Formats: sequence, C-alpha cells, structure tokens
Amino acid sequence: MDKEFLPFPRSRRVASEALRFAVRRHIVHGLLEADITEPRRMLKDTRGSDGHPLSLTAYIIACYARAIHAHPAVHVYRTLDNRLLVFNDVDVSTFVDHPDGQGVPVPHVVRRAHERSVREISDELRAVKAGSHPLGWLEKVMPLASHVPGFMRTLTFSLMKWFPGLMKRIDGTAQLSAFGMFGKGLRWGVGQLYIHTVGAWIGSMVPKPMAYNGGVALRDCLHLTVSINHDIVDGAPGGRFVGTFIELLESGSLLEGEIPPTA
Repeated sequence: MDKEFLPFPRSRRVASEALRFAVRRHIVHGLLEADITEPRRMLKDTRGSDGHPLSLTAYIIACYARAIHAHPAVHVYRTLDNRLLVFNDVDVSTFVDHPDGQGVPVPHVVRRAHERSVREISDELRAVKAGSHPLGWLEKVMPLASHVPGFMRTLTFSLMKWFPGLMKRIDGTAQLSAFGMFGKGLRWGVGQLYIHTVGAWIGSMVPKPMAYNGGVALRDCLHLTVSINHDIVDGAPGGRFVGTFIELLESGSLLEGEIPPTA
C-alpha cells in the first residue's frame, strides 16, 4: 500500500481558524540577534526549586515582559468603539513542552510577568510541565475548543479581537513562543499574531563570532524574531521596545541576586 489516509486533527482546526484572523493584519517582523553569553553563564550557577538551573525561557519572558511594560505603546489594543486600550499588566501567553516530550505543547499564560522574578517564572513553567500547576483559562479552554462548532470558534476569536479584556483573561496580552526547541539548524522562526499586538519567537542559540569589547569573539548568539501589529503600532515605538528588550537580554541584570553566594 503506497498511501494512507489519516484524520485531520481537531486541534489543527482551531489553529487554522486562528490563522485566518492573522492574515488580515499587517504584521512587521524584525529578525534579531542577542549576545547572551553572560546570562547563560549566570544561569548555570542558579538553582530552582527542583535543584536545576533556572530556565532560559523564563529569563527571556522576564526580559520581554519588562521591555513591554517600559514601552506601553506596543501593548495597546483597538476596541469595538474605536478606542485604544492600554494594558498595565503584561500577561505573556506561551507554550510549555508536553511532559512526555511527544504530545502537543501545553498553552499557558504567565500573569503579571513584568513583576515576576526569573525564579518565580521558571518554577511556574516547570510546575505546568509536571502537571502540578493549577489550570488557567487558556489551558481549560483549548482542549474544549476543537469540539465546538466552527462558527462558535470564529465568534470567540471575533469577540477577543474587539473586546481585549476578554482576550486578556483567556490568552494574555502578549505572545511568546520558542521555535528553537524544534529541530536543528533553525535560526529564526517567524510566527503569526492572530490576535495579540506584540509577539516574540525564540529561535536557536549557537556559538557565533560577534562584536565584543572592540573586537570579535566567539559568543553565544540567540536568534529571535519580534512581531508587531503595524495597524496599531508605529515603527519608532516598536524600535525603542526592541532596543530595551535586547539590552535586558544581554545584560543579565535580572539574574543578579539569583546566584547563591559561594562558601
């Protein structure tokens, strides 16, 4: 038998309907590089509640959320009555690898991520992966979404688009996904913003010659993509946000105090 028919997964129905919303928007993508040699060195000396070093993803989320909070112009949403709603709290929607490493990644929203330490976020993400964290709205809704009629899913996406408060409750206010965990050789990943105004897509981390101390050295280069809805956000505010994000990522300042003193 030279071919085989497989059922179309219900979970992909939800994704394809969400992407219909994404293609109607004008999204600007920026391909970026960050020298995270120093933060990676610092992370190796940290210890989370499970005894392992703190999560690099948690560190990136903490930097990302603080950069958004510092530049609220990229954290705005258009409402049904044609006003702009600015959120003060940065709730980052992300995905956590499935416990068995084989299933569909678990959706999760890190609430008030701009106020959380790297340690707190790292412990929360690992608790979600282990199945010991209380389910949030997104985790509860996603398994059910594929079982409702298509028109109801479309209606839900429309309501989330025009009523940002509903979107915040269900899917947070900013998006982040780690493409780098999938396959080898992938540098940058470009995702789609189906409803959020700002998103970050984490690509690979590889040793790479980079400018350092007035010369060139082999450094740990993180490839990442930042996406912004240009229907709402202008290029200048977006550029300032990106500058702050990269500065926080490279400095390692959010890890200060996380390294236990040596005996």
